[in-house]
Amino acid sequence: MMLNLFSVFDPTTSINLSMNWMSLIFMFMFLPNLYWFIPSRWNIFYFNLFKYLIKEFKMLMNNKINLMNILMFMTLFILIMLNNFIGLFPYIFTSTSHLSISLSISLTLWLSMMLFGWINYTNHMFTHLVPQGTPTLLMSFMVLIETISNFIRPITLAVRLSANIIAGHLLMTLISSTGSKLSMMLLMLMLFSQMILVVLELCVSVIQAYVFSILSMLYSIESN
Repeated sequence: MMLNLFSVFDPTTSINLSMNWMSLIFMFMFLPNLYWFIPSRWNIFYFNLFKYLIKEFKMLMNNKINLMNILMFMTLFILIMLNNFIGLFPYIFTSTSHLSISLSISLTLWLSMMLFGWINYTNHMFTHLVPQGTPTLLMSFMVLIETISNFIRPITLAVRLSANIIAGHLLMTLISSTGSKLSMMLLMLMLFSQMILVVLELCVSVIQAYVFSILSMLYSIESN
């Protein structure tokens, strides 16, 4: 029996060993098999997705092709999208709904970008703290604001991802928990609303992965 509403996000399956984090490797089941003579639909889907992401990333980078950056952020997108998608299956743990995963990813990316920027482009990072056209009286205040905004970037990235995943799952849990007490008409309405929510969650899983990777790329562009 569910003790509280948030117990569906409990990562503990036993006292000694938690098997829920094994869901992080389930995404490899959804990677396309490249050994077929005829490309499968998974291959076509991934190729079209990669073409779109490369076009978007190149546009953000002002057409300055950096293959390592593009590869890193495309991998980040696929990682988050597949983990969000796998969490929609019954009895599979949603790892991206926990800050231990999302904050680890965002904090690692942010810290590496900040170290790279401050070590290699120190003057640029200092000038970035004061926006162009700031009055002299407000410069010290703007430095404080920009510093705080830089420090909360990994937190906002992680909380945005986790909160959106948790919100959809909580709504689906709330609606389904009343299914045994409904009449046949209301039960059909509940099932229809659940189907709509599943489609919405599919869209959210892709959108949140896209937002996370795009914002991470924008932060990396600012640092160099």
